[in-house]
Amino acid sequence: MNYAAIKTCDIANGPGVRTSLFVSGCTHHCKGCFQPETWDFSYGEPFTQDVIDTILHSLEPAYVAGLTLLGGEPFEPKNQRALLPFLRRVRRELPQKTIWSFTGFTWEELHDPTAYPRCEVTDELLSLLDVLVDGRYVDALHDISLRFRGSSNQRIIDVPKTLQSGTLTLWDERANI
Repeated sequence: MNYAAIKTCDIANGPGVRTSLFVSGCTHHCKGCFQPETWDFSYGEPFTQDVIDTILHSLEPAYVAGLTLLGGEPFEPKNQRALLPFLRRVRRELPQKTIWSFTGFTWEELHDPTAYPRCEVTDELLSLLDVLVDGRYVDALHDISLRFRGSSNQRIIDVPKTLQSGTLTLWDERANI
């Protein structure tokens, strides 16, 4: 897997100060995408052990709330397989940090055994997340007043509550302040 960028001290892609990893590769090609260069799976730099160590180090300070995955598309099957060992390590070494991921796929697509993004690691990868922002960016539904999403069709899902209840549960920002 390649990555396009790493942003430390990011305050736009989840609550608090975060480290954001922008992966390369996306088959959605949404009209109005803010990073079309990340559609190419070979764009950017290789996601190496040194890169992983750098990200983990950036997450260590107490003022950093967590990690956010974006892209490109973290839930491209190829990217899921590369991200799983990394997220396991984040959970093991920094369990107090939250993990958010953005995806153009919907929660339902990620759980449909016949859907393209579903692969052998999808369930475990989802289980390591705190929040999933799902749904393709739809330029006609763009709304600058929305927090942590670009278009009104996108949902902010509380992953642990959803997995526990079996019912899709949206993230409640007021409960997480």
